[in-house]
Amino acid sequence: MSDDQDLQEIEELQAILREDSSNFQARRRLAVVLLDKGFNEEALKQFQFLISIFPNDAGLYYNKGIVHEKMRDSAKAEQAYLKAIELSPDDTDFYYNLGLVYIDMREFDKAIECFKRVLSTDVDDSNSYFNLGLCYVKKEQPEIAKVCFMKAVQLNSSDIFAHFHLGYIYRNEGKIPEAIAEYKKVIEQSPNYSWAYFNLGSIAYDQGDYNSALGYLQKTLEYNPRDIEAYKIMTKILFKTERYDEAYGIMKVALEEIPDNGDLYYVMAQVLKYKQMWAEYKECMTLAMQNHDTLSIPPKEVQAELEKNLPQGI
Repeated sequence: MSDDQDLQEIEELQAILREDSSNFQARRRLAVVLLDKGFNEEALKQFQFLISIFPNDAGLYYNKGIVHEKMRDSAKAEQAYLKAIELSPDDTDFYYNLGLVYIDMREFDKAIECFKRVLSTDVDDSNSYFNLGLCYVKKEQPEIAKVCFMKAVQLNSSDIFAHFHLGYIYRNEGKIPEAIAEYKKVIEQSPNYSWAYFNLGSIAYDQGDYNSALGYLQKTLEYNPRDIEAYKIMTKILFKTERYDEAYGIMKVALEEIPDNGDLYYVMAQVLKYKQMWAEYKECMTLAMQNHDTLSIPPKEVQAELEKNLPQGI
């Protein structure tokens, strides 16, 4: 259904309710359409009204929870889902959504219990395995997380996020071929996933394969031109391979895209120092210190470096 058709349906349902405010079927449908179209406050009013009439309808509390989630009110969403579960304790959708709320609230143990409850009924729910993996990542238990992500991709091989997390875990374990394979699976299914290209580029850089690293990092910036770390690693590679003019060019692009980053000004200053462009070097070092909130190096050290390197009279 198109947006125009949805808006027409909303108007038709509102007209029905003006004629007969007790038409609860129309009101329920109106609440759902408002929710689907993002009219959250209006949807919430309708669900609350319906709950006042049907206080034992678990589905109304469930939809009320969805509205609160969309409005980023996790506490109220939690209460709505708990009420839905109280009224209908066997509905796994209620537990699943409550688990997502607990992830947002960083209540990972509670989230784990919710997703395990879903899996006790539906052993093939790949999304619950993924979210379990995410919880265990947050709890710094990568071995358990890995098992969950592996189960998620076994059930749903197109789950790019599970593949991505597996790649991250494998890399931390030093299993680089396995990590590369997972990141490539991400790209196969989502060719514009910039983080997968970045991680492949970072791995290639660590392995000294600079040509491959540059290729992956260029793809990273194609899809995310504000990836600061990609610019920094590319500049390091270009310096190591004595391609100084290219390093200067890529840092100009970086600062056009992200003109208020202290680290990028500092990296550009290093390029300018090599090119002996001293006035520009001084300017970039100064801007690096001015943007100290995004500068990895203490400003005092940058100032000392500037005073040491800058020729007299500049």
